[in-house]
Amino acid sequence: MAALLQQPSHFIKPEISNATHQVIPTSTNYSSSLFPSKPTKFTKIALKSSSPFRPPSQICNAHMPTNRFPDPDPAQAHDLPLRIAIVGFGNFGQFIAKAIRRQGHQVLATSRSDYSDYCAQHGIRFFRNVDEMCDERPDVVLVCSSILSTETVLRGIPMHKLSPDTIFADVLSVKQFPRNLLLEVLPPGFGIVCTHPMFGPESGKNGWSGLPFVYDKVRIAENTSQARKCEQFLSVFEQEGCRMVEMSCEEHDRHAAGSQFITHTIGRVLSHLDLESTPINTKGYETLLQLTENTVSDSFDLYYGLFMYNVNATEQIENLDRAFEAVKQKLFGRLHDLLRKQIVERVPLQGGPQMGPVRTKHADVAPSYVPSIEKASKANAAPSFLPDSEKMKALTSFAMPPPPQDSNNDESASQSKEESRKANRDTLWSQ
Repeated sequence: MAALLQQPSHFIKPEISNATHQVIPTSTNYSSSLFPSKPTKFTKIALKSSSPFRPPSQICNAHMPTNRFPDPDPAQAHDLPLRIAIVGFGNFGQFIAKAIRRQGHQVLATSRSDYSDYCAQHGIRFFRNVDEMCDERPDVVLVCSSILSTETVLRGIPMHKLSPDTIFADVLSVKQFPRNLLLEVLPPGFGIVCTHPMFGPESGKNGWSGLPFVYDKVRIAENTSQARKCEQFLSVFEQEGCRMVEMSCEEHDRHAAGSQFITHTIGRVLSHLDLESTPINTKGYETLLQLTENTVSDSFDLYYGLFMYNVNATEQIENLDRAFEAVKQKLFGRLHDLLRKQIVERVPLQGGPQMGPVRTKHADVAPSYVPSIEKASKANAAPSFLPDSEKMKALTSFAMPPPPQDSNNDESASQSKEESRKANRDTLWSQ
């Protein structure tokens, strides 16, 4: 007995009944049956049967949170589902969380609004503040806030409560801004993955198959548990069928300004026209209606963020303005040339109008003036609202002003003018 008491306390084996017991952390609910079974370039899965008891080395220390066990052995980390914390659990955060759950990973969520009822229905743990969520020491912190509030959200996260190899990821529509911000705010050992799902709750409601998912591993330690966790995180989107596109943040923003920002701009412009569906919609018009609906359904803060936080957006909106002006100039330039030929040069329209019978409600009537119009057409007369140039010379409004008359002969001058007007009118219309 004395020898036994001299042994260190952690070597004393507790008495265990014949019944089989398994220690499962209360904050964890691993479900290996939901974990992806098809290996990919991002997943290296080899599920192993674990011992029902934790070794003494995994007993909680006093400085660790009491509501969970310490992190498992890094060599076996890839065998376990990830704990992915979503900061900003709005519409897009919930949209992403569904896929994470489908791939068998745990979802922890926090937001300014209370989504506790929603999370309880979907097997998600909701935390009313970010401090409580960080006590769970998640493997990945996924920032799903708006572009405008990202810096405030990041600086409010208690980094000291997280594991030193925690991975931070974002899903913002711009990439250089969050990359630089994460590099500035996060401790040096934290991993950084900048991502952008090029779809949303509306465009991805029928599945993610073939939809592009852009990512950039900004800072991930190679050949470590952090690298394995990064592969597991990216595998969520590959397993959902996304087309994985690895691209630098600079290249992403350059492409996005020419595609996403222009798309949102056109949609916003069309929304001011109050377009409505008609009984004779063309396919192109249907596309415009759908574009308007999709872009306006997003908040204006998102659109403003695409402009404010992408250095390429200003150039694109100037290009768009110049392109619109070029189209206007081309239209009005052609219209000006056409009017000038008709009014100044007296050139008839190409082909000329062909007058035919006037169709009435009861019968086709050939008006008496049709032969005269056909005769004028044969004479190459200009079908315009102005008289012929030769006839215009006889009009007093186009003729030279008459010579001044003697003031003593006002009455005779007035009679002469009246006779001249009558003669001009008779000459004009007799032709």
